[in-house]
Amino acid sequence: MQEQEPTKIDKKEEKRQERRERIEGSRSYRLIRVIAKWMDNYYLDPLLGLVPAGDIISAGLIIPYLYVAICKVRSLPLTLALLCNVLMDVATGLIPFWLGDVIDFFNRSYVRNHRLIVGFVEGDKEMIGKVNKRAWAMGALLVTLLVLIYFLFRLASWFLSWFFGLF
Repeated sequence: MQEQEPTKIDKKEEKRQERRERIEGSRSYRLIRVIAKWMDNYYLDPLLGLVPAGDIISAGLIIPYLYVAICKVRSLPLTLALLCNVLMDVATGLIPFWLGDVIDFFNRSYVRNHRLIVGFVEGDKEMIGKVNKRAWAMGALLVTLLVLIYFLFRLASWFLSWFFGLF
């Protein structure tokens, strides 16, 4: 009995599986899982928001996510989606009177970003399609969020200078 040669589809699926295993075995991929757990499941993200410059520290933790999206998964739409999620998290954290920190308690951007990456790595066609269709909207949202963050930062600076001017 002769063995059949692997078809083109089998070879493609095998390559996809190897790539998935390589990504899932990387330290950066494991790190994003840990970050998501600590920041959102253990609520470290809203607690950092209570500390001055805590939102900046929190936003810095997006770097491993971006590394996986850019270098491992190699997806620009995924990268835009991750950036939009973290910038929305930063924007809500900049809302004054601790209201932003309360919102941040419910906004689980790190878990959402982790799910996006897992969906791309596992080949979830529905999620990939949805993110790819929204790529241009994510780019526009990214620019809008940057402008919003700028004005929220200015508002927070004004509020702090006004508040400390009372003393």
